[in-house]
Amino acid sequence: MDLKQIHELIKIVNKSNIGEISIEDKDGKVTIKQKEEQVVTVAAQPQVYNVAPQQVAAAPAQATAPAAPVAATAAPKADNLITIKSPMIGTFYRKSGPDKPAFAEIGTEVEVGTVVCIIEAMKLFNEIESEVSGKIVKVLVEDASPVEYDQPLFLVEP
Repeated sequence: MDLKQIHELIKIVNKSNIGEISIEDKDGKVTIKQKEEQVVTVAAQPQVYNVAPQQVAAAPAQATAPAAPVAATAAPKADNLITIKSPMIGTFYRKSGPDKPAFAEIGTEVEVGTVVCIIEAMKLFNEIESEVSGKIVKVLVEDASPVEYDQPLFLVEP
């Protein structure tokens, strides 16, 4: 089974209510399981609270204050922002390794074909390339977090 067929199966499972599908042919066996968001949410929260409970409590207050001016200034520009979306289900990574620089930060200029992130799906690391040219204005996904098919990853100002 080739990679394109696997991607099509992932899309089908994602769009349907199927929880799991297994397909076996002469080359091997592929099992695709749909993740439940509740499980992911529960797993992510303890890590945040165990790291620094005081910082977590302070973070919403800090995030709320700058959000209002940014929203007010970005509102007129929001019409021209282009979204880079995930082409598959997997785990989103902003860099190729722990000691490597991020592919795309806020303010990074990207061209068509520029690698902006990696998505790991079934032990395969897929480089995701930008389909638009412009400047990254917002990263919508945390590093090493699960993403769904067609989930927005970045906002780009052309």
